[in-house]
Amino acid sequence: MAEGATGDVGTGRRLAFLLGVLATIGCDDGPTSIEPGEPWRTVSPDEVELDAGRLEAAHMRATGNEWMRSLLVVRHGRLAFERYYGGFGPDSLADLRSVTKSVVSTLAGIAIARGEIPGVDTPVSDFVNPDDFGASRLDEAITFRHLLTMIGGWEWDESGGGDYAHWESARDPVRFLLDRPIVNPPGTRFVYNSAGVHLLGVAVAEATGESLPDFADEVLFGPLGIPDSAWELLSGGFVNGGSGLDLRPRDLARFGQLFLMAGRWRGRAVVPEDWIEMATAPVFTWSSPRSYGYLWWIDLERGAYYASGYGGQYLYVLPGRDLVVVVTTDWRGAGSVPGYRDAIRALRRLAFDIIVNDVVPAAR
Repeated sequence: MAEGATGDVGTGRRLAFLLGVLATIGCDDGPTSIEPGEPWRTVSPDEVELDAGRLEAAHMRATGNEWMRSLLVVRHGRLAFERYYGGFGPDSLADLRSVTKSVVSTLAGIAIARGEIPGVDTPVSDFVNPDDFGASRLDEAITFRHLLTMIGGWEWDESGGGDYAHWESARDPVRFLLDRPIVNPPGTRFVYNSAGVHLLGVAVAEATGESLPDFADEVLFGPLGIPDSAWELLSGGFVNGGSGLDLRPRDLARFGQLFLMAGRWRGRAVVPEDWIEMATAPVFTWSSPRSYGYLWWIDLERGAYYASGYGGQYLYVLPGRDLVVVVTTDWRGAGSVPGYRDAIRALRRLAFDIIVNDVVPAAR
């Protein structure tokens, strides 16, 4: 149910990424200080130097796929393009799947800034007792940094959905993960693992003494003016921190705009700026033009970072062009058709292609 990938840990591509950002800036003045009101202030594309023709082309491509549900473009802090499909609307909650991971990463960063977690190199076992879940062990070498970067070391294969499906339906998902063998020393190899991010969410809840939804409402959604969210509750009493969050597309765009504005909203520091810099900096060296940060994907080619969810859920942030793009789809509908794997892959490709080949070039 998520993007599967493996890779070796490298020294990162921070310099390459920064060069990519500089390449996209051109003559722009960088991120705006304008903050969207309540609700979003809407403008025409021309008012924020967006090519309306290219955006209409993106809209037409989205219209051609029955599983597309929303396409939103924010520039200079203004909602400049908003389209919905298939009966979806501004008040509809989108099932964001693994976009959830980027939100949980942010909640971990806030908890660290508040002193509730000492730092990213704190052992997870300081807050999660395996005995509480009937598990055999939790390796004390596994830290918050390992969960934030998918290098916990467990035997795991999410590429075909098998491990994810078995984990999600387990009587106790935390125990299901902790009882898996460690096949790579923690900190040495990237393996995409939603269960590990769920464990991160459990650790944040244990550290703060609040449920993950309550903590999110208090420190993130509340300050952003996001009144409505829904979380998938798993057996064991914890919400699915790996892929269980639903938000309205407009509110997901607020989350992206918060990162674009270095973590400040209405004059208040909601997320520390240094956390945003760390979370969106590349950690891994791969042959492809993308990397991974603290549960954010990094588009090295364009100097962007993005949250990505199964079946084409995207929050794409391009600082050099002061741009936030949201795309959501009906992954459940696409997953119910014959040959659904091909339908899901095509939907994901279409969603990302609309962003990088239609919307990004529209930002003059």
